[in-house]
Amino acid sequence: MSVKEGYFYLKSHEWVKFVDENTALIGISDFAQEALGDIVYVSLPEVDDDVIANKSFCDIESVKAVSDVYAPVSGKIVEVNEELEDAPEKLNESPYDTWIIKVEGTFNKDALLDSDAYQQLLDKEG
Repeated sequence: MSVKEGYFYLKSHEWVKFVDENTALIGISDFAQEALGDIVYVSLPEVDDDVIANKSFCDIESVKAVSDVYAPVSGKIVEVNEELEDAPEKLNESPYDTWIIKVEGTFNKDALLDSDAYQQLLDKEG
């Protein structure tokens, strides 16, 4: 299971990558996609929806279960990854290169785990 440097994480296994000071990409970690199994559907939110840190913004359906996806940061959705409508398996194949939403806002990084802290969390859970 890989943890990517330069990304920040929630304990619920979502990641956020800051594109710039006011823009971020959000997706799920390698741990999350492995735990879910084969992903078959992603219920994408709408552009212009607001997301709130630590609140669910969509769900992912796999052959095992349906799981909520939580926002690591608050902001307004400015783009959704529409490729996931036809190819949700991209989250399995390349979880750190496949984002779900792009958000704009003012971000608080203090509540997030950096890659080292996230790896420690995985080691404890493992």
